[in-house]
Amino acid sequence: MVKQKSKFCCQQCGFESLRWLGRCPECGSWNSFAEETEKAERPKTALGKTGLKPEAMAQVKPLAVERLDLGFAELNRVLGGGLVPGTIVLLAGDPGIGKSTLLLQAAAHAFGGSEQVLYISGEESTQQIKLRAARMGLGHINARVWAETDLDSIEQEIRASQPGLVIVDSIQTVYSTELSSAAGSVGQIRESTGRLSALAKEYHIPIIIVGHVTKDGSIAGPRVLEHMVDVVLYFEGERHYQYRILRAVKNRFGSTFEIGVFEMKNEGMVEIINPSQAFLAERPQGAPGSVVAACIEGSRPILVEIQALVSQSAFGQPRRMSTGTDINRVNLIMAVLEKRIGLNLAYQDAYVNVVGGIKVQEPALDLAVAVAIASSLHNKPCVDNLAVIGEIGLTGEVRGVPYLEKRIQEAAKLGLTNCIVPVGGLKAAKIKGIGLTEVKTVGEAIEAALL
Repeated sequence: MVKQKSKFCCQQCGFESLRWLGRCPECGSWNSFAEETEKAERPKTALGKTGLKPEAMAQVKPLAVERLDLGFAELNRVLGGGLVPGTIVLLAGDPGIGKSTLLLQAAAHAFGGSEQVLYISGEESTQQIKLRAARMGLGHINARVWAETDLDSIEQEIRASQPGLVIVDSIQTVYSTELSSAAGSVGQIRESTGRLSALAKEYHIPIIIVGHVTKDGSIAGPRVLEHMVDVVLYFEGERHYQYRILRAVKNRFGSTFEIGVFEMKNEGMVEIINPSQAFLAERPQGAPGSVVAACIEGSRPILVEIQALVSQSAFGQPRRMSTGTDINRVNLIMAVLEKRIGLNLAYQDAYVNVVGGIKVQEPALDLAVAVAIASSLHNKPCVDNLAVIGEIGLTGEVRGVPYLEKRIQEAAKLGLTNCIVPVGGLKAAKIKGIGLTEVKTVGEAIEAALL
């Protein structure tokens, strides 16, 4: 009789305990422990012995890397120029954000939609995948689809057919019979990802796995899952917005700051080649509290609209809300405006929004947020066709930002004629068609920006 042992694992962080605990000592979550029973003697998996011996770095034969084109310039950009053979990619995002839609379109474009693509779905039947593909106009693709959740069967099929690309939707539905725990548990996710990763490295097959997220937006499963894969992509966006942001938070073969912008339509995901123009398409002219800012995402400059609304508070404690940027950063900027500039914000409600559903955490937006708040407070619009760039210090000074020339070029390309920059901007960039105003303090920027 095979002996079995039980343990309790936290479903949030993967912390293991010999007994059940009401509160996880590692991540602090409550009621997150689930019992898992595993065999005492587990068979060797693909993570076991490989028969390889250590060798000198100089003697290692380089791999001829030809990145796989997935049909989307935005997706290829986020991946660093395409998908590297042997890479395992984790794609996570909220339910209904468009993960399966994007991957089905990528399967249709990779290798011309040939049988080299194996699309494994644990959440849909093959008939449902066919219906979804027909709705998006992809019913003609020749990629192989398979509704399977057993890890052993999946492993055997990949070894036998050795496809050019494997898509697993999703990793939470895949289970191994060697573990007695349910699919989606910490042990099952860790085992499934480890064995798929070993297959990818052994046969140089790129594998894309879809991961669920928890209610707070983090990837479901153990934190070690993000360390086991080569690339981690987050699909961001609100259901009520048409734009979706694909962001790389880990990439061993490219930049971790690149983003791709997509638009959800009836025919699926459509890439946005010029995000700045899309985000500023509906910007009102001459409206108080509206300012254009230039941010950098990876190697790409993007213009976004910052909107602020400041109104008299009806309660004892004023409200502070922010969408698309860090609320703590907004509170810091308001404190600087009140202390250094003398703006009366103590009894004012303040709402700040980055239009379009994009999330930006860059300090270069500080000056634009400050100008937008001041514009709304005084009910005065900003100068026409104005872009504001700069970081704010606690003493009220405007500090320089990197890639200033790229930001100004993007503003000039979209027809903006005025730009407020930190001191030194005239030396860093001289762009035709746009006038630059250098400022040292936040007060100077507000005075130059408001009509």
